[in-house]
Amino acid sequence: MRREEVLKEAEKLINGKRAKDYGDAYDNHARIAEGWNVILRGALQSHGHITPAHVALMMDWVKTSRLLENVDHMDSWVDKAGYTALGAEFIERDKRPITEIISDLNYEDLTYGTKNRSTDGDVRSKK
Repeated sequence: MRREEVLKEAEKLINGKRAKDYGDAYDNHARIAEGWNVILRGALQSHGHITPAHVALMMDWVKTSRLLENVDHMDSWVDKAGYTALGAEFIERDKRPITEIISDLNYEDLTYGTKNRSTDGDVRSKK
């Protein structure tokens, strides 16, 4: 897909279905920022850094912020459940020092390799 096509598709979504589902983009991002600030403060106070479980909380908050606009948006409920499950799974691994977590990163994973991956980032079931 060419960049022009990507931009046209994005414009169609953010001014159409996504605007309908999630409300005003600025207001939605303001709600997300508010929740993320709470999570970040807690992470820094409890751990001194952000863990993968904290990231799962942050992604869950994105979905919660969207649901505040449209509580009937089932896709966001499903995504929230996925992030909750992932966050719970990450807790044991997060108990290690952050330097160990970082040093154990398999950079092949970050470039869409498959070794040692627990998720591909898409918490939805494949159809």
